Amino acid sequence: MERESIGILFLFAMIVLLLIRMPVAFVMLVLGMAGIAWIKGTSAALGIAASTMYATFANYALVVVPLFTWMGYIGFHSGISGHLYDAAYKLVGRLKGGLCMATTIACAAFGAICGSTTATSATFAALALPEMKKRGYNRSLATANVAASGILGVLIPPSVIFIVYASITAESVAQLFIAGIFPGLLLMVLYMGATWVVVALDPKKAPPGPSFPWKERMIALAKGGIEVIIIFAAVIGGLMAGLFTGTEAGSVGCFATLVVVLARRSLTWKGFVTSLKDTVRTSTMVMFLVGAAAIFGEFLGLTRLPMLVADWVVALPLPPWVIAVAILLILMAMGCFVDALAMILLTIPIFYPAAMKLGFDGNWFGVIMTLALGMGVLTPPVGANVYVVYAVDRETPVMEIFKGVWPYLISLWIACLILLAFPQVATYLPSLIK
Repeated sequence: MERESIGILFLFAMIVLLLIRMPVAFVMLVLGMAGIAWIKGTSAALGIAASTMYATFANYALVVVPLFTWMGYIGFHSGISGHLYDAAYKLVGRLKGGLCMATTIACAAFGAICGSTTATSATFAALALPEMKKRGYNRSLATANVAASGILGVLIPPSVIFIVYASITAESVAQLFIAGIFPGLLLMVLYMGATWVVVALDPKKAPPGPSFPWKERMIALAKGGIEVIIIFAAVIGGLMAGLFTGTEAGSVGCFATLVVVLARRSLTWKGFVTSLKDTVRTSTMVMFLVGAAAIFGEFLGLTRLPMLVADWVVALPLPPWVIAVAILLILMAMGCFVDALAMILLTIPIFYPAAMKLGFDGNWFGVIMTLALGMGVLTPPVGANVYVVYAVDRETPVMEIFKGVWPYLISLWIACLILLAFPQVATYLPSLIK
């Protein structure tokens, strides 16, 4: 059998195994080793698997995964997320739909110290949903807003997704981080606009909250914002000034976060230990998934499928933007069945070479793939963020949450179309890095 046929056969087997809900990492590991063994023999498969897994775990660039993950957990256990939500609530909570808008703003700010979409959704599901229920918000709107706003956690740097993308494509972590800032702010504004439209059509879904004096708003903003501003300025400011690399930014971010929370005495010893445990658990999961994907990527390389797909895509008599839209549709469809991080790991070896041959910017393409990931974590039947919110709020049926995400999915598509029309939204800031 030709190598290309073997690759297609194994991709089909992977789709079947994923549809029956087999663990993604083990599927990629087993199929990758089996495919290499078919092509090059069992001894070669064992050798390649061992060396690839070791190279993944020893990859210096991936050191930032546990570091930026720890930043997020420190922020959660020290109460930074609560301060952010309180500040956003007092700023815009008096508006119709203001609590949803406050959640979106707080998630964007929390994204500056947390690189995980599910962690961001889980954090604000616990913080925001009780307040929305108390104010009489429609549950479908409230839960969908929290699930969707969690995506801002992986667009606003730091982002675990960007780190993984950079480790596979050899793009600059620092430039990817910077590239996500404007698209993240754009999506935040679009989400707030979606909330406004929903409430304008049916005001009963989100009654206005109380109005706070400007002095109280400024105090809350200073208390909630100053912490994130210090951390964000230390990490992103240093990256843009060229003071350190994207990998070194992880240690700078952790140090800055610890200094801030210790100065305010907001982190207990129990919270510190728990943050370390949570970081080890999450980082181990991510690293094993990346290692398994690397082995499967080695197999795909042997089959020559990525190169053939890239050549075929380039030869299509279509404008590059049409092909980009087609890739987005494929990623969105895959996101309905595959875990978000796994989807990125599976599709990068296939779509990235095609994107480069079409002349797309690597940072821009990383942002586009992350937005497509956002669609995946909101769409059934997988919808990871939806199930995270459901795990926190068992009173709202899952289908009610899925029903409420459509305005935010439309916002994601609008963001993608804006980036297709104006790539500078993602490419301008990276061009300023020294």
